[in-house]
Amino acid sequence: MKLSKGTIGIIAAVVIIGAWAASAYNSMVSEQEKATTALANVQSAYQRRADLIPNLVEVVKGYASHEKETFESVVAARSKATSITLDPSNITPEKLKEFQQAQGELGSALGKLIAIQENYPELKANENFRDLQVQLEGTENRINEARNTFNGVIQNYNTYIRKFPKNLIAGIFGFNTMEKFQADAGAEKAPQVKF
Repeated sequence: MKLSKGTIGIIAAVVIIGAWAASAYNSMVSEQEKATTALANVQSAYQRRADLIPNLVEVVKGYASHEKETFESVVAARSKATSITLDPSNITPEKLKEFQQAQGELGSALGKLIAIQENYPELKANENFRDLQVQLEGTENRINEARNTFNGVIQNYNTYIRKFPKNLIAGIFGFNTMEKFQADAGAEKAPQVKF
């Protein structure tokens, strides 16, 4: 059986389109995996901060035991922040906002805890407290870097799946755009700590 030139052309076109679609699909999977890994890195950085908090609270308690309200707010904020996790396969704007809000509340509570040192010179001089402060500052930098990396990876992923003709393959296989981290509400204003 001899195939006509038209049939050979159609078969060749189907093979080429199929190979392109497979390549585009595999590239989307790779981009999506980069995005989910970047999100896991963000959550890991936030977890590191949460893990430092109990030690910091204990050191401060030793010097400022009557600051009970501050300690309770830090513990409550930590509990709330660690109870919210993000599912990389389903990051909704609402869930991301809830996560960011809880982390922002924890950051605010931590700021108040750190500010206590101004009233307690012995605490300020405590080596453990200073070490924890340095670790916390480094962790905040890691969080910022992880969020920035995540946003960059998400931008690449979203751009990749939205460009024509790959958006057709993305639509067929359910690759959806992902949300980015935004600046916390009120981040444009310098925080004020009042006692």
